Amino acid sequence: MKTQFSCIGLMGLPRKVEALQTHQIIYHWLVKQGIHVLVEDALKDQITFPVQEYAPLDEIGQRAQLAIVIGGDGNMLRAARYLAHYPIKVIGVNRGNLGFLTDISHKRAIDQLASILKGEYEDDPRFLLEMSIYDQGKLIHSGFAVNEIVVMPSTVAHIIDYDVYINHYNAFSQRADGLIIATPTGSTAYSLSAGGPILAPHLDALIITPMFPHSLSARPLVIRSSDLICLKFPTTALDLKIACDSQIIFSAKPYQEVAIRRSRYEFNLIHSKDYDYFNNLSTKLGWSQKMY
Repeated sequence: MKTQFSCIGLMGLPRKVEALQTHQIIYHWLVKQGIHVLVEDALKDQITFPVQEYAPLDEIGQRAQLAIVIGGDGNMLRAARYLAHYPIKVIGVNRGNLGFLTDISHKRAIDQLASILKGEYEDDPRFLLEMSIYDQGKLIHSGFAVNEIVVMPSTVAHIIDYDVYINHYNAFSQRADGLIIATPTGSTAYSLSAGGPILAPHLDALIITPMFPHSLSARPLVIRSSDLICLKFPTTALDLKIACDSQIIFSAKPYQEVAIRRSRYEFNLIHSKDYDYFNNLSTKLGWSQKMY
């Protein structure tokens, strides 16, 4: 089989033993195709079959042309934050729950991957968010997210006050449990659960979704992805938590400022040729199903 992918990374941290079987099946199949396979080194203690070479995520990003992420969307989010810094393409095999990003069924994985290795795939680049925390103008923390940045109080079930500035203009102020800034990719994740809209993945837009606002008039807001969002907390007394994809969490003080902008990094997601985004929505969310 002729392929543009001579080196492929295999990654994804399984929560179930059955998922490791998918790692093994795909690994042996790739090797039979004459492909050099780099397996994520975090899997070293879980894999029981012989492996050509283990490598950390950064090295996979540098050396491989394709990364196959096996697991749920959480595994894809973790991999994407690393791999977005490199030109590597990324595809997901679902061994989790919904699988919006890991959309290849493990039951059809070999057939679909065979087509992808022949060049039969669709590119679907997704941009990331970059979050920065400033203390009197000094940068103290920064992080990246594929789905969303969430600002919330450090104590559960408490309300915070925040002022939202868009491109340095005061847009609005609210009292709420927190605030979600989501990408189109993240519009089907936490923001959706909080009442935010679904955005088609290629829109150049961001969603600002309040979490349980103490108001009858608060609504989600969609803005350009190029807009700079700054958050200030002038009357909030509680410490804050800033979560990137719910996987990396930073602490912040209420007198500090949080800036969120579109990152210059994108991760190069690909799909099989038969991928249908809207069918994916309907299937996984029960969207537009008739009531009987």
